[in-house]
Amino acid sequence: MGIAIGAAVAVLAGLGAGIGIGIATGKAVESIARQPEAAGDIRSTLIIGCALAEATAVYGLVASILIIFMTGSAA
Repeated sequence: MGIAIGAAVAVLAGLGAGIGIGIATGKAVESIARQPEAAGDIRSTLIIGCALAEATAVYGLVASILIIFMTGSAA
């Protein structure tokens, strides 16, 4: 039971990444609407930020998989 709770908490990193990417995308669209000439710079910065946020979600997924399989085999 404790293993499942630990894995669920680790997967919550995906929730935070999704919220962060959504907020960042909204702000980028606002910025492009205000300054269309800076769209290229804003887009490239957004892509880098989204990649970093998504990497955080993948780390949480890997941690949850490790929690499930590494602790489950020891029991």
